[in-house]
Order: sequence, then C-alpha cells, then structure tokens
Amino acid sequence: MRDKKAVRAPRAPAQRTQFEQVALLLQGGGALGSYQAGVYQALAEADLHPDWVAGISIGAINSALIAGNPVGRRVERLREFWETVSESTVGVPYFRALQIQNDFTRRVLNQAWAANILLFGVPNFFVPRIPPAALWPGGNTGSASFYDNSALRATLHRLVDFDLLNSGAMRVSVGTVNVASGNFAYFDTTTETIRAEHIMASCSLPPGFPAIEVDGEYYWDGGLVSNTPLQWVFDSRPRRDTLAFQIDLWNARGSLPKSLIEVDVRQKEIVYSSRTRAATDQYKNMQKLRIAAANILKKLPRDIRDSDDAKLMEHEADDKVCNIVHLIYRAKSYEGIAKDFEFSRLTMEEHWKSGYENALQTRKNPEVMQLPDRHEGVRTFDVCKGD
Repeated sequence: MRDKKAVRAPRAPAQRTQFEQVALLLQGGGALGSYQAGVYQALAEADLHPDWVAGISIGAINSALIAGNPVGRRVERLREFWETVSESTVGVPYFRALQIQNDFTRRVLNQAWAANILLFGVPNFFVPRIPPAALWPGGNTGSASFYDNSALRATLHRLVDFDLLNSGAMRVSVGTVNVASGNFAYFDTTTETIRAEHIMASCSLPPGFPAIEVDGEYYWDGGLVSNTPLQWVFDSRPRRDTLAFQIDLWNARGSLPKSLIEVDVRQKEIVYSSRTRAATDQYKNMQKLRIAAANILKKLPRDIRDSDDAKLMEHEADDKVCNIVHLIYRAKSYEGIAKDFEFSRLTMEEHWKSGYENALQTRKNPEVMQLPDRHEGVRTFDVCKGD
C-alpha cells in the first residue's frame, strides 16, 4: 500500500506576486535537465520560488532537489547534482583537450561522449549491468533493463532532505506509470509521503532502467504516458490564481527531417513534447467556460441556483486566472539523437546557461507578472521563441 496521509491544503503563498501561487512544471528529458536548473537559478534570483513544483523523469529529480533543500541551498544542490552526473570517468580528459572549431567537430565529440556514457554509464546515477541483461536468467529483475540505476538512491539521499520535501513548505508532485495497470499515477505530498523510490520510479524509462517498486507495486517513467505535469496541475483543486512556469526540454515544433538520424530526433521531439501546446489551448478554453459559468450562476434566481443542474455547474465554475510561461529548450544542430543522454560537462554547462539566459529574458517582460483580465482567464507567453 502507498504511504498515505491526510489530504492537506497547500500552504498560504508568499506575497511576492499578485498570483495566489507560483507553479514550476518540469518536463522529462534526461541530460537536457540542466536547462531547468538554469531557469530555476534565474527565478530564484528574482525571489520567484515556487509554491508547487511538479516534475516527470529528470524533472522529478530537479523537483526533489528544489523542494528538498532550504531556499539558500537549492541552486547549490542543483549544481552539485549536475556536476556529479556530468563527470564521466573514461575518455573525458582526451576529449576536453581537443579544440572545438565548428559544429561538425562538436557533433563528433558529442557522439563520442554519448558512446562513452552508453558503455560506462553516468557516475552516481546509472551503470551498465554486468553481465548484460541478455545473459541474466529469465525472471530475474536484472534481465529487464540495460542499466542499474540503484546508485541514484544514494545520490538522492545525499542531496535531498526528504523530511523538508514532505513538510508542506512546498507542494511536490511526480508523475509515473503503473506497470501492471498501464495507468498514469502521480505521487503528491498533499496525500502521501514521497521517498527516494518515488523519484526513481518517475525517471525509470524502460528498457534502459528497471521498474521501481513502491509499496508493493511497480512503476516506470511517467513520460511513457505524458512527459509534462501540466494537466495534473491544472486539474487539481482548489483552483487558484496561478503563475505557471512550464519548462519544456523538447520542442514540439521543427522542420522536415532529411535523414534517418533526423527522423529519429524529430520523433523523440514529437513524442516527448507531449502536446504541451494542445494541452495549454484546451485549458484556456475550459477556463473561459468556467468563468462564463461562474458569471451566469451569479445572475440566476435562487430557486434555479439551488437545482441539481446548477450545483453541478457550480462545482466546475470559478473565476481563477493563470499566466502560463513557456520556457522551451531549443537544441543546437550538433546535439543530434543523443542529446537526452549526452551528460558531458561542457554540454551540461551550455544547457544550464541557456536556461538561465532564457529565464532572465522572460523576467524582463512585465506582463508575465501581471494578472490576466478575469474575462480573459488565461494568458500564455513564449518570450524566447525567436531564439
């Protein structure tokens, strides 16, 4: 059974914005996740600490690092994690010594770094199974994944204070898939105690990583169903005026592929971008309907408002507003098919810097921090879309 606890109302938000809550939504994307860390650094410098952080896969790890540390140490812990997992043990000094002169050279080096990771794993995160999975006897858990990610547990316990994470100071949600039912499942600190295995389950993408047992059931990476926690946050109750930063690691938009490698890259982008735009548009339309219903209910005579139909409408109606701020990582041409598992230090730093600069640019738009008109309901921003 899950470690359940009484449903708890979110804490009162800090009065640093006009919104009732600030939500940080972190998509999955493996090695691209340091982009999210850079975004958080820029938001933290502006005192835009989230009241609610929701993540899937690498986004779940970043969520734990943020919520499981005091405000003054969050960026430091994010930095420590990303430096730890970007320090490969084989071949790196040689690659660092090479002069990177152009995109072709960089593409070759990225592929070499990625091959190094496929062969030897990532320090304090995952290692190849020895013997390989195909040589394990049938029915053994070691035969069901290429890599052993048990080292991640120790890394999480070292860098995350799970008592603080579960204290209610910040709401935390992580998305997974129940292997037996195939259903999307969220672990949320308002209803249960999140432990290291919940975070590991959210980022155990098969067949690379094994299913993770949580209270007698097994879970895989939530990205198998949806790679963004957007809908979970917007469907949750009670609804509140929300400033939501949606940090996507995969760009839904792209050009027609002209090679098999480009086809594979574009396929990943389409699958893991999880139709964020469509989900956002659907939420905008639904919120307009909720606002319209709330306005109509106010004008109805009391006898009609007391009817079952009106009460059903009232359950769905509200006049809450939301700004959805998209920050989307736009990969460089040389990153290629391995961009989500190329954990080199150079690439990590580039992703972090890109997230930081995109967030700084976004902060300069004053409308981001302003409540939408109550009739408009939801506004979306993609300040850096031209980058």
